[in-house]
Amino acid sequence: MEHIRPAVTRLVEEAQAAIEEIASLPVTRTYDNTLGALDAATETLDYASSVIQHLENVVSTPEIRQAWNDVQPLVSEFYSRVPLNACLWSALKEYECSPDARSLTGVRARFLKKTIDSFRRHGADLDDAGKQRLAEIDVELAVICTKFAQSVLDATAGFEYITENEAGLAGLPVAAAAAARESAEARGKQGWRFTLQQPSYHAVMTYLDDTVIREHFYRSYNTRAADENTVRVAKILELRHEKARLLGFSDFADFALKERMAKSGGRALSFLRGLQVQTQAAFERENIALEAFRAEATGDLRRLEPWEVGYWAEKQRAREFDFDEEELRPYFPLESVLTGLFDLVNKLYGIQVVETAGKPVWHPDVKYYDILDADGSQLAGFYADWFPRETKRGGAWMGSFLSGKNVDGVWSPHLGMMCGNVTPPLNDRPALLSHRDVETVFHEFGHLLHHSLSRVEVRSLSGTNVAWDFVELPSQLMENWCWERVSLDLFARHWKTGETLPESLFEKVVRARNFRSANGQMRQLGFGIVDLSLHTLYRPDRDGDVLEYANRILQEFSCATFPAGHAMISAFTHLFGDPVGYGAGYYSYKWAEVLDADAFTRFRQEGIFNRETGLAFRRNILEKGDSEDPAELFRQFMGRDPDPGALQRRLGLAE
Repeated sequence: MEHIRPAVTRLVEEAQAAIEEIASLPVTRTYDNTLGALDAATETLDYASSVIQHLENVVSTPEIRQAWNDVQPLVSEFYSRVPLNACLWSALKEYECSPDARSLTGVRARFLKKTIDSFRRHGADLDDAGKQRLAEIDVELAVICTKFAQSVLDATAGFEYITENEAGLAGLPVAAAAAARESAEARGKQGWRFTLQQPSYHAVMTYLDDTVIREHFYRSYNTRAADENTVRVAKILELRHEKARLLGFSDFADFALKERMAKSGGRALSFLRGLQVQTQAAFERENIALEAFRAEATGDLRRLEPWEVGYWAEKQRAREFDFDEEELRPYFPLESVLTGLFDLVNKLYGIQVVETAGKPVWHPDVKYYDILDADGSQLAGFYADWFPRETKRGGAWMGSFLSGKNVDGVWSPHLGMMCGNVTPPLNDRPALLSHRDVETVFHEFGHLLHHSLSRVEVRSLSGTNVAWDFVELPSQLMENWCWERVSLDLFARHWKTGETLPESLFEKVVRARNFRSANGQMRQLGFGIVDLSLHTLYRPDRDGDVLEYANRILQEFSCATFPAGHAMISAFTHLFGDPVGYGAGYYSYKWAEVLDADAFTRFRQEGIFNRETGLAFRRNILEKGDSEDPAELFRQFMGRDPDPGALQRRLGLAE
């Protein structure tokens, strides 16, 4: 860890020197010595920063955290000042007017336009005082957002519930109880140990009969880091609003969305509110039915508490569809799922995924793979890290370390990774996934394909460097194959017998697919609408406490009343764990879900393993990055604009 600060300091100095060299060229400006050089100037610093931040996410230690906290302000200030460099800005405008620039076509012309637009949007035309304040805001945001994410990690890791009362485990699946037993033993403790990590938390909230314990978990989960992070949320919103106004935007959403498909916060909010109207009636029907089901089962006529919803919904699903999700888990051993996934992408895109031993890894559970094209050439490599640890952040995500490029006619491969937090293997069995876990694996691999198959010469426009409301299309599209019989047969095999998923069980899965789909959609809409409301409408002097304001909005989308002290947004790292991240952009999941629901109709029509359809998606979407307007890329694949009704039909909320 002692190498991080000197290394990053040197890389910042080298990147700054490269910027200054571009700004002060004594020769005629060309694409290569101006835009091409700018694209390359920060490549090594980008790589080093991504590796350090990645390690802080997956094997966080006090030493790594301190090292990252030490260098992050330096890195943030450097990036913030690039578009504020007056000499560089003059050089870019000089090049923009040159004959060489006017002759650019395709991705290079797009890169020039996007670079000029980005510099303007990030303050290139501000006066000196404005530039100074903008740089200060960016550094402050970087520091406070990092502390926000670290507090969530600490609060999650700091919780444990240990019981030696086996009778108190009533309702839990055998696998969940066994995992809790191993978790306790691994720490030299007696009994069963449960945490707020997703596999453990989900099992408790969905299956445990003891309502008191479920309430304890719910309150603990939804108040993580509340004391320190609620104050940080208010400050982050204040800084983002100030930044937007300084740059000439009415609010942060309009600033963040200008280069995205939605274009403005108002349009994104209207999109979500429209889906809310279309979903409201079904949402209310589902909630009435759930309360009636609980009343029939228990005679209890009171309103459901939030820690009761998942529990009773799972019992309702079991009765209506004779289906328990845990029945699926034996058919989804992780290694089999990965093998089937790799077989699937071979059928669709003509690529091979091969595990490669001997690579250095950050934890023994991590594996490394190469992605090969049909001719055997290497396109990319990636790491996979699937199991929870107390030093690892929650959730699932994909990241990129290096963008591939041609060097003297030889392809230098992409390098990326994907992470999750699925139930780990036990002593007597492999890691067995829930169906939702399988969807998550496919989702993150869709992101990885977007990175790994990119063939864009401009690094800044390569892979997943696309509009955030477009980036979820490749990932969410992959989830569709988790619901198709022929693709499930590639990997859904019982871990003991090798038996494929029985048809009777598959039919139950399909019938139950849209169980409480309106509630699922409303939950996502609530997250998106509270995000946009905080970044467009919220004013503390008018609307009061930020937590109370957020809870009032989120309450619209919940079938149960939140308890006092509910502080979900204090752990909402998507919105506040990064200076930008999904801030004012959480709507992107629903926006891209409309695109993916529509795009999959072509696969359904032409064959879900159809190689020509797969190659069309590879050529028009996966390889193109941000080399063209995303709406045009979608039209190239589908031959038309998106059908906004495709999502509602898939969810069973429209005919």
